[in-house]
Amino acid sequence: MPLSRLLLGARVRLTAIRAEDTPTVARWYEDSTFGRMIDAAPAYPRTETQVSRFMQEETGKDSFAFAVRPLDDDRLLGFVDLSGILWTHGVAWLGIGFGPEHQGKGYGYETMKLVLDFGFGELNLHRIQLTVFSYNTRARALYEKLGFQREGLYREMLHRDGQRYDVLLYGLLRREWLPDTA
Repeated sequence: MPLSRLLLGARVRLTAIRAEDTPTVARWYEDSTFGRMIDAAPAYPRTETQVSRFMQEETGKDSFAFAVRPLDDDRLLGFVDLSGILWTHGVAWLGIGFGPEHQGKGYGYETMKLVLDFGFGELNLHRIQLTVFSYNTRARALYEKLGFQREGLYREMLHRDGQRYDVLLYGLLRREWLPDTA
């Protein structure tokens, strides 16, 4: 893959997260459904300061965070990150989220392919893992379509609206994503 295409897809591109993205993400957190899909913490509005602090923490030597933008303008569609990287073992955690108005439009699939190519190809990771809430059926279907294997669960970890939900653990190995590297 030519270097110039590393973070470019057919419809989206991965860029740096910018300070001017903060108000958009803070607005997304005003939607409790967004908060309940992205975070196990209680769904509540976040201030721009809280969002800014979180976004700064997600970029460092053991984390790579990206904004997801369309090819033709600078709107923020969502974000994706590889974090908590254990370099000795080649393992990273993946997180992804899209603004409520950008969900269900196919951006997630393309974004995941880009970040997996980056993680396995550019960072030379061996394993990328994530957790997802059992009620997030769209995300689960996406991860399984990309080849992630369900490896376990945290039984009844979440309590929402008087019900208990599992948190599922998924993993993808380099040889499963890039079979010619086995």
